[in-house]
Amino acid sequence: MPATRILTTPLREVPAWAVLERRLFDEIEIAWRAFSDRYCEPDGRIRGAGGFDSRDGVDDLYEPFFNWPAFYALGGSDDILGRAKHHWEGVTRQLTESGMLTGEYENGYDWFHQGESLLFFYGLCAADPADQAFAERARRFAELYTDPAHGNWDPERNIIRAPHTGARGPLSGLGPEWQAYTAAQREMRPYGLPLEYLPGIESWDDLEDPANAEAMGRAMQRLAAGDVPVNLAATSLAANRWLYDGDAASAEWIVRYVDGWRERAALNGGLLPDNVAPDGTVGGLHDGRWHGGHYGWTWPHGLHSVGMSTLIGGLNAALVSGDDGALDLTRTMLDTVMEQGVVASVAETPFSLRGGAMARLGTDADTPMLLVPYRFGRHGWFDYGPVPMELPTWLWWWTRDPADRARLRRAVEGLPATDEPVKPFRDKVEAGHEAPWLAFLDGELDDYPVSALSMALGQVARRMAVMQTELLDPATVHLHFWQRVNPVVTEVLGQLITGTPQVLYNGGLPFAAVAYEDADRRRPGLPPDVAALVTGLDGDRIELELVNLSSTSARRVRVRPSRFGQQQVAAVVSRGERDADWPGRSTAYLATAGSPVAHTADVDAEDVIVELPPSHRAALTLITAPATGRPRHAGVVADASIGAAG
Repeated sequence: MPATRILTTPLREVPAWAVLERRLFDEIEIAWRAFSDRYCEPDGRIRGAGGFDSRDGVDDLYEPFFNWPAFYALGGSDDILGRAKHHWEGVTRQLTESGMLTGEYENGYDWFHQGESLLFFYGLCAADPADQAFAERARRFAELYTDPAHGNWDPERNIIRAPHTGARGPLSGLGPEWQAYTAAQREMRPYGLPLEYLPGIESWDDLEDPANAEAMGRAMQRLAAGDVPVNLAATSLAANRWLYDGDAASAEWIVRYVDGWRERAALNGGLLPDNVAPDGTVGGLHDGRWHGGHYGWTWPHGLHSVGMSTLIGGLNAALVSGDDGALDLTRTMLDTVMEQGVVASVAETPFSLRGGAMARLGTDADTPMLLVPYRFGRHGWFDYGPVPMELPTWLWWWTRDPADRARLRRAVEGLPATDEPVKPFRDKVEAGHEAPWLAFLDGELDDYPVSALSMALGQVARRMAVMQTELLDPATVHLHFWQRVNPVVTEVLGQLITGTPQVLYNGGLPFAAVAYEDADRRRPGLPPDVAALVTGLDGDRIELELVNLSSTSARRVRVRPSRFGQQQVAAVVSRGERDADWPGRSTAYLATAGSPVAHTADVDAEDVIVELPPSHRAALTLITAPATGRPRHAGVVADASIGAAG
């Protein structure tokens, strides 16, 4: 195939965003090594994490590393990929020795937490698809759900059999630690009663009575059966396996399982119910009510957990089928809660997830904004908080549909006006800066890249400061400490480099609008010294810039419009300087300020290579089209797949 001409321009100034982006790469490289040395044993396990006496804990030990593979895929060093695998294997041994895993997989727990623990695994699979050990694990893990022989999925009723499932099949109840549910669990008070309608238990304070606490525990154990919406996140296991081998049974299972929930929602006016009894009936364990299931609409997180898993299931169904229809589940959910919205300040509104919302909003927490109900119970909708921006953002990002963009705009317009659009916070999900990023893509916040990268550098510095000063006592250290101090920050890098929101934290796959490869070293991510910035996403068009900060070395970057090959390049428009005749494949620049021109090339290929001379930049528009082949984990392609730039 002939070379694709890509115009470039010599730098007349060095963009601040490019310098900050490469500085952030450098600081993270220092910080992850410090984390690994300080908090991990030589065999990769977490130092001082201790033993476990319940079903909880698996996610908490994997989460500190969840975005390390993502950093490698952006252009981090080869070392971090090797160390990430080392820690996955070390933590897996640690958890196996503690009795938490069977065959390297969770014995059985809810999919809100399983999804969190598997982000690390999915990231490793996507970062290095050639690793056969992880490919084999992907197959084994997926078959726990797609193969009825393992017991988790009931093919006759098309349900996952319990809220707690895993390597040991569907587990009974919620585990021995839930034999009673007492008011002494003060950290759970904001979430209220796990189950309503129990005689004699009308409020949290009623759990002060030991008899009531035991009655609540018995009911929770008895009703923890059948299917619940957070199980939709299990579809990521099957989709991850399908990306390796195209297994038809995995794709069919995803579509069938998601369609089962779509049918139940259709019978409930379009809104997803949250419980299915073991006999396949909605409300069969809850006196016919569509709400009240474990990790459902009533308790504990409502929209936060139900919405996340439903969107994950819809995206996976769309990935394997090419049909976005399953995303209607998320659309209906968002429309329903926004129609019930009120205008009030978070600071003055009781909200079960108030602490996280206050941290994200900062001083804007006192400003009235759109608050939507997260939960539904016997008194109707309740528990009002900010729209979880990851839901409408990912919905629009996937479809690029004007109607989804309008829904997203409505959510953004409900946020408080602010003088500080880029707030210096970071929580464990490493998200929350969607609104200013979207404003940048719309051309309304030009300084977002510089502000956001500066903020991210500050977050790395803060975590380094904690690591240098915090003295951990293994007897008292909180199980969440390591994930809170994880110094690898990828939200902003992912937005700016790949044009993608932060991964859906409860089990989403690591999609990307743009993926890169160092064409000379033949590995994922940006080459050294190269910075990238996606400046626009609109329908089938992706606008981006590439800058080579090296003054001595040329770099070649392979650019692919989607991580898993859902899209390909139909045409590329480049803007830069050249002489009138374009002599051969070299670019000849005018001695004085060059005249910018645009060049359009029809491509019809998976990717293009951009050749960046020292101290040059390229401005591209990728015109994309659906790929003809199936999506897949993208290994490094042969260098001759498409010609280098002129």
